[in-house]
Amino acid sequence: MCEGNCNHGHDVDVEEIFNGEIGEKIPSFKLKVYQKEEFKDVNLSEYRGKWLILFFYPADFTFICPTELEEMANKYTDFVKLGAEVISVSTDTVFTHKAWHDTSEAVKKITFPMASDMSGELSRTFGTYIYEGEDAGLSLRGTFIIDPEGILRSIEINDNSIGRSAKELFRKLQAAKFVHDHGGKQVCPASWEPGDESLTPGIDLVGKI
Repeated sequence: MCEGNCNHGHDVDVEEIFNGEIGEKIPSFKLKVYQKEEFKDVNLSEYRGKWLILFFYPADFTFICPTELEEMANKYTDFVKLGAEVISVSTDTVFTHKAWHDTSEAVKKITFPMASDMSGELSRTFGTYIYEGEDAGLSLRGTFIIDPEGILRSIEINDNSIGRSAKELFRKLQAAKFVHDHGGKQVCPASWEPGDESLTPGIDLVGKI
């Protein structure tokens, strides 16, 4: 994880300290994205008030990545209905994102922002950057769920040979939102889904499950 103020360049707010840990507020961070035939600049701080999912992947024009991104594209409407935005992130340029979007039948389905982390700053900040080996300069498969206050609530980082599940990510978002909406007074047991019984933390529950 990034140490200190994570100021590897000019994109991170130097006053914010972020170690990539659960419960921390994520820093403001400027990114270039490709979305719906446009290149534009965004800042992660713009998404305050929404749930935000950062979906890091190794590279465009690869093999596992389009299967993951297609799943996310197919599920994107459900994420939006739940009050969330999805941003995919790789160390490719926005121009490469567009070229891939134009040529891949799976990636053409994407309507969420595809961010360029060409310098690797965001990947280093979130602890997904690969420093050594043949994949140096790429990102691991990292998924981060951030609440409307900008607080990091969930981290998943996989080896790049292991694909993720958009369905499971959506379930985790539903659980995180449920806990957030109930002020932490109700929590979610294993494999919880909306409509399932939740738990009320307290001493009376200890040893009763």
